[in-house]
Amino acid sequence: MSIQKRDFNKEAAAWDENPVRVKLALEIAQAMREEARPNAATMALDFGCGTGLVTLALQPYVGAITGVDSSEGMLGVLRAKVERAKLPNVTTRLVDVEAGGRLEGRYDLIVSSMTLHHIRNVAALLAQFHAVAAPSAVLCIADLDEEGGRFHGDNRGVFHFGFDRARLRRDFEVAGFVDVRDRTAARVTRPGADGAVREFTVMLMTGRREG
Repeated sequence: MSIQKRDFNKEAAAWDENPVRVKLALEIAQAMREEARPNAATMALDFGCGTGLVTLALQPYVGAITGVDSSEGMLGVLRAKVERAKLPNVTTRLVDVEAGGRLEGRYDLIVSSMTLHHIRNVAALLAQFHAVAAPSAVLCIADLDEEGGRFHGDNRGVFHFGFDRARLRRDFEVAGFVDVRDRTAARVTRPGADGAVREFTVMLMTGRREG
C-alpha cells in the first residue's frame, strides 16, 4: 500500500492507448449490463469514471449517466468524447471523496470499475453510494480479487491489493444493500509489478437498495 497519490491528470491523454485496459472496461461494462439490466428510464452514476470507457459503454443502454472522477484531466478527455459524439445524456462531475467530497443526486444504477482499490475508506464510500441510491437501485462494483500487490507496476495511491469477496459482500450488507452476489467479470493477463506475467481476476459485486 502506498499513500502517495498517483497523478492521473498526467496519464489522462494516453489512458485509452492501452488495449488491455480498453478490453477490460468493455468486458466489465458487459457484465454490469447483464447483472443490472438497465433501460431507457435508468439514471446511472459511474464513480471513478476516468476517461469514460465504462461510462460510454453503458450510455446507449440507460436514460442518462453521470461520470464522476477526482481527476479533471480524466474528465476533460471524457467531455471531449461526449462533445464529439454529441451525447446529451452524459454529464460529468468532479468529486474527490478522499478529500471530503460528497456525492449528490439520486440514481437507479451506480457502477464503479477498478476504482475501489484507490479508496482508503471503503465503508464510507459504500455509505455514500447507499445515500444516493434510489429505491431498488443496483450497485455494481468491479475490482480485483486479492492479488498481493502484484497487479500494478506502480502502487502509488493503491490502498487495497484487491479484495476478498466474502468480506466485501459483508461490507455491502453493512452499508444497507441486499441481494448481494458476486461473479467473475473478466480475467487479465499482464506483467505484474515484478515483471512476471500472471493472470488476474476481476470480480463484479452487485447489491440492491431495498425499494
